[in-house]
Amino acid sequence: MANRTSTQNLRKRVRYHYRGNAAGSTLRLTLGCLLGLELRRVGSGKRMTFGKAGEATLSQWMADNARVCWIEQSEPWELESQLISQLDLPLNLDQNRHNAFHSRLKELRARARQRARLLPVSS
Repeated sequence: MANRTSTQNLRKRVRYHYRGNAAGSTLRLTLGCLLGLELRRVGSGKRMTFGKAGEATLSQWMADNARVCWIEQSEPWELESQLISQLDLPLNLDQNRHNAFHSRLKELRARARQRARLLPVSS
């Protein structure tokens, strides 16, 4: 497997998942879709988020319900592949086609994007 090193440190990556938006966080995109938030095109129309109110709702939901922990690993991409193959991680789409929820989640996210493309761009 190729080294997929991030240019950001772990703290910045986790913070973005908690405080960023769906355009830059697949976790936020997935959770927002599952919570029924409306995905919208923003800015130039290429990026999609849940808008200010939706992103705030999602951030509060995550603060109330989502927890993060980690372990230090010299080659975390190897551990990630191993964990995805051995555990039931329904919110992971990458490397996780074997999961029973994979196709449903992929479809849910695709429908949210499709609906967003039909709506006017939000400010």
